[in-house]
Amino acid sequence: MSAKLTTIIALALGLTAGAVPAAAQLAGDVFIHDPSTVTESDGSYYTFGTRGGGLVSRDGWTWRSGPERPGGGVAPDVIKIGERYYVAYAIGGGGMSGGHASLVKIMWTLSLDPKSPEFKYHDVGVVASSDGVETVDAIDPAFLYQDGRLWLTYGTYFGPIRIVELDPKTGLRVAGNQPVDVAIDMEATAMMFRDGWYYLLGTHGTCCDGPNSTYHIRVGRARSPLGPYLDHMGTPLLRGGGKMVVSARGRNFGPGHFGLIQLDGGVEKFSMHYEADLDRSGRSVLAIAPLRWTNGWPAAGENVVPGTYEIMSERSGYALGLATDVVRVPFDPRRSFMAKPTDPVAPLPDQTLAEDSAVWPKGRIRVDLADYMNRPHQRWTITPVAGAGGYFGAPFYKITIAKTDRALAANARGEVKTIPAFTGADEQLWQVDQLTDGSYRIMPKGTPGRTRLALVAIGASTPSLVPFDPASPAGRWSFQRP
Repeated sequence: MSAKLTTIIALALGLTAGAVPAAAQLAGDVFIHDPSTVTESDGSYYTFGTRGGGLVSRDGWTWRSGPERPGGGVAPDVIKIGERYYVAYAIGGGGMSGGHASLVKIMWTLSLDPKSPEFKYHDVGVVASSDGVETVDAIDPAFLYQDGRLWLTYGTYFGPIRIVELDPKTGLRVAGNQPVDVAIDMEATAMMFRDGWYYLLGTHGTCCDGPNSTYHIRVGRARSPLGPYLDHMGTPLLRGGGKMVVSARGRNFGPGHFGLIQLDGGVEKFSMHYEADLDRSGRSVLAIAPLRWTNGWPAAGENVVPGTYEIMSERSGYALGLATDVVRVPFDPRRSFMAKPTDPVAPLPDQTLAEDSAVWPKGRIRVDLADYMNRPHQRWTITPVAGAGGYFGAPFYKITIAKTDRALAANARGEVKTIPAFTGADEQLWQVDQLTDGSYRIMPKGTPGRTRLALVAIGASTPSLVPFDPASPAGRWSFQRP
């Protein structure tokens, strides 16, 4: 919620869901503002937004509305500690109703699923406040639980960002704890801990104005949760510093409200909302993106862009391709070694698909890794499959030999082959997740009788399907333009 604006047009948050384009970044009902950190409960994933509403998903791709939390208010956050789910939210403030008086309140439940017998919210009480006179605004709370200690940040542009310590056993403020100022010129903060550093992420810019919103997320880091937080140029966040993490992209404007999502195999992603998705009437929507780390700093990653690529093994540097006989490009070596400088030159054509495919078997063809020679059997087209679902911010893809329907597929023996034509079966759909170093993990949606396997280079030349090892480069791949 922005303290720079005094009103929010509630109609923009309350319209009925309409048709969603096939290429949408997430599917289903994704309309939300100020989403909390995505949290798992009873096999589903939940996020809650301003005014009490929420979204739920089984796979992080297709979302639906429905979950509710009591209390209303704005910009909640959720964290699980032990058996409890703590929920922080703010009542008042943000410049709404003409003031900045606000309360940050805490409640807890043993389940986020309204159908669970353990679903019941218990009120903890107020842990931070602003009186409307002092230059601070007690909204936009966010949790961090690290080394047995529970921290809560809050604040907006109206004043400083503050941090307080809570008791993880009760959710109450630690007795005698006083707020510490850690940043200015931001709101909707979040915290992370990695490799001995505390990271404070905050949303800069203006919100709540659709495609005119300038929201973007920046970050600083410190060795202590209390700061001082500096950006990559050494500028303190208390002086307005902050390294860019994510800004507007394409037809999506105003990213804000960062929430870390840690998945299996060391995959990290983050949730946010876009103030305006132009493909969804400019409404505020949930979004999920890969998280990359470079030289100790987080930044938004990128799902693989649909197109044609060489798929390169990070283990060997060799290229994935059909295991077929090599078709030579017609060439006389003497033209290189014996030609005179004055002899005319002309471009040689690339090998054509017809020339290369003349030796391909008609049925299934296994794949291997070999020197990249820009041959048609080494060029793969990556295409999102409409209606096939996805996983945490990325759709399922089909991977086919370029300009053909020959598709990469898995089988029950952990083998990777190509089949003559794509049918849409689970073993032909691929989950492609960007990893924190920028490479990608490639996994079939499902294999007969087996699950959660990844494409891995076994030695220099043999691709196979085995459990992913985040400590090894063998299961890491990059997509290079031919």
